[in-house]
Amino acid sequence: MSFALIFSGQGMQHPAMLSWLADDELLSGVARVLGADWRQHLQDRDWASRNAHAQLLLTGLGLAAWTQLAPRLPEPAVVAGYSVGEVAAFAAAGVFAPGDAIELVQLRAALMDRDAERCPAGLLAVSGLADEAMARLCNDFGLLIAIRNDPVSVVLGGPRSSLAPAADAALRQGGHATALPVGVASHTRWMAEAARAFEARLATQPFASPRIPLLSNVAGRVRDAAQARSALARQLDHTVRWDECMEAIAARRVRCVLEIGPGQALARMWNQRHPGIPARSADEFRSAGGIVDWIGRHAD
Repeated sequence: MSFALIFSGQGMQHPAMLSWLADDELLSGVARVLGADWRQHLQDRDWASRNAHAQLLLTGLGLAAWTQLAPRLPEPAVVAGYSVGEVAAFAAAGVFAPGDAIELVQLRAALMDRDAERCPAGLLAVSGLADEAMARLCNDFGLLIAIRNDPVSVVLGGPRSSLAPAADAALRQGGHATALPVGVASHTRWMAEAARAFEARLATQPFASPRIPLLSNVAGRVRDAAQARSALARQLDHTVRWDECMEAIAARRVRCVLEIGPGQALARMWNQRHPGIPARSADEFRSAGGIVDWIGRHAD
């Protein structure tokens, strides 16, 4: 069997996300921090979009899902994570324990929020513009490319006051623009201090070399602990190259791709880019058994 495992980023969290999950230690840890009624809290869009809530939820639930699935599945051929999904991906690849991932992601969110207090910022998904038009949009409104999904689909980051005017300009040029429910300019220079502080903390954290092939958003293949520390810190203030991650996954000739997280954004993106290699999200299924059966049918 050969399949890729990818972990979602934030923005799609919802009250029923991964509803098939059984209670376990990781979910209990999430509930202790966020409250036992965190699913009910997710009905409040403001609560759901807060960085500290979203990053902990995605990491905790993602790793709980994988912990419950892993004993019933073969080892993935490759692992990657989108934005904050990298924290779960690194844990799934054996770089650090799931419990350590929970602690690290809480610090990550706090450091990013601290930078955001200095400059209120956010993210804007933009698609349908050519490179020249996209560069002009960034220059005119003081934005930077935070995530590159493909040549005509990116996420821009920058001061909150610039996002709505930039969205209007993109629409006038025939593009599409959607403000994302994220209150920080992730993966841009506005997170530089958070990245340096996170790097200093990671220097004291025991890391192991990945036991499963692991891809980074900013550094390609991660082969050892030193690379893992550098990649996880640099990702905070460097562009996420998800387009390159997808190509590296495809190059490993996997038979299917499993996304773990809320929604189906990564699976849909993958299916558009590589229609011959099916992808689905764990959030589509009603049971862990359904996921195991799907992998069994497609990964052979």
